[in-house]
Amino acid sequence: MDINKELEYLESVEREGPDKVFTMYLNTDPSDPEQQGREWKIQFKNGIRNFEKYLEEADDKEELKSFQQVKQKVEKFIRGNEQQFRRGVIVFATADEEVWFATRVQMRLQTEFYWQETPLVEQLKKLKEQYPKTGIILVQQNQVRVIESYLNELEMEKNYELDIEVDDWREKTAMGPGNPTIQKDDLNARFEANKHRWYKSLAPKIDKQAKDRAWENIIIIGEPGQAQAFQNQMTKQVDEVINKNMLDHEASKILGEIFG
Repeated sequence: MDINKELEYLESVEREGPDKVFTMYLNTDPSDPEQQGREWKIQFKNGIRNFEKYLEEADDKEELKSFQQVKQKVEKFIRGNEQQFRRGVIVFATADEEVWFATRVQMRLQTEFYWQETPLVEQLKKLKEQYPKTGIILVQQNQVRVIESYLNELEMEKNYELDIEVDDWREKTAMGPGNPTIQKDDLNARFEANKHRWYKSLAPKIDKQAKDRAWENIIIIGEPGQAQAFQNQMTKQVDEVINKNMLDHEASKILGEIFG
């Protein structure tokens, strides 16, 4: 999902007449104390009903018809996706489908509903700023793990391991062989003697990924000395270094450490 393109388009939309734009930000976060009973269902129902009631009382038949067409599309999306809801739902929609943007997101939202001439994109902008496309590089001696996150979602993951026998990095796969066994003390000694050369041979690959995949933020995580050693070999600017060993942690826990 390219939020930059979506935002550019949504900000250009301005409707006239009865077919206005529906905007919805819906908090569905199960970890939110206010959502323990799936209260979002009631909030969604009430939000829709309030617009319908207002248009009925205004006796605006054309606009009511447009809104009810949008309502059907949005309700269909909710029914079809509620079992996979994450922390929030964002919808922008018009009856003629000139505008249709509906997505589940891994960020908590403030529940809001709008029906007006233009989409309300302020929350979407804030999410883009808070959760940019981020390259996370986890280092642990002869192992490097690369995670790409966008809008707090895992987009890509790669794992590299230095083959001590041939002194070269290889990308690990589920079917790939493990690194030859090496005693910890031997590895520690060889790492201290060779870490700058080892990391220098891998860093250009990570720099290229950062450029090709348009990372807006780069974070390195690793124990003191290891994280800084890798940072020193990169040409791309590193925005943050976190001195923790999290190489083997679940991606969700790593994202939680960074984004909260």
